[in-house]
Amino acid sequence: MSLRLKAQLGLVLCSLLWGVTFVVVKAALADASVFAFMAARFTLGALPMAWIYRADIRKLSGAEFWAGVRIGIFMFGGYAFQTAGIAETTPSKAAFITGFSVVLVPVLLALLWRRRINAWVWSGALASLAGLYYLTVPRQGITDLNRGDLLVLGCAVLYAFQIIFIARYSAKHSLGGLSFLQVAATAVLSLAGVPLLAATHWEPLRFHLTSELIFGVLVTAVFTTAIAYPLLVWAQRHTSATNTALILASEPIFAAVTSFIVLHERLGVRALLGAGLILAGILLAELKGPVPAVEETHLGA
Repeated sequence: MSLRLKAQLGLVLCSLLWGVTFVVVKAALADASVFAFMAARFTLGALPMAWIYRADIRKLSGAEFWAGVRIGIFMFGGYAFQTAGIAETTPSKAAFITGFSVVLVPVLLALLWRRRINAWVWSGALASLAGLYYLTVPRQGITDLNRGDLLVLGCAVLYAFQIIFIARYSAKHSLGGLSFLQVAATAVLSLAGVPLLAATHWEPLRFHLTSELIFGVLVTAVFTTAIAYPLLVWAQRHTSATNTALILASEPIFAAVTSFIVLHERLGVRALLGAGLILAGILLAELKGPVPAVEETHLGA
């Protein structure tokens, strides 16, 4: 088996793991508050990453440290919105809305950084925006919009900024070091948020050690964080950015299939049309855009 094929299979595994995670997180949140779950997940995930990237961590400069912390702030915000949203919406919808972040990247670069993008990317953005409408806005109208869908949309915006800043800093700094720092920063901010939110009564602490919660923490910490992140970094070095983008675009499909099998979630015709348009927009933006947007990060839960 060639190194390129191994890398592509590794990316498929990453996409599968991150897709399945939406269902796993949904189940785990029945027994834990959002920030308590995030604190457990990212603290446990950061520990093996500290060993995996120990050589990069030893060489960290002050500039690299602060770059990782800045990225981590966006990552933390994205996961906070996404995890809270998953608790109130379905895994399939959360996955496709999260995928909208890929299309937002070139649009934000054009609007805020005056980056030129072509008509294909704008077409992809419009297709995804239309898909977002059909996926999230029910026939009754926008007044019946699900709160969880709005929260996950906030996640998509923050993920887009995370992708932009990873692309900006990875050119100058170690990708391994940045990968660890953003996970560690998310862990620290989540831990700090638990007592703060409990004290202000925004989110009472809830963490019941059931088998579903333990499974959820282990899967998200070990497989989708400590294993999938280093695997993604390795795989990207041995295959093209286009292949990476194509493979990772399958993540919401894996989420939808898993939710269909495990939770018996059924998307209606309107939601399926929306999901299809979002996926089409992602592929247009990735394949026809000047720079693939997901080559340095992932979209998952």
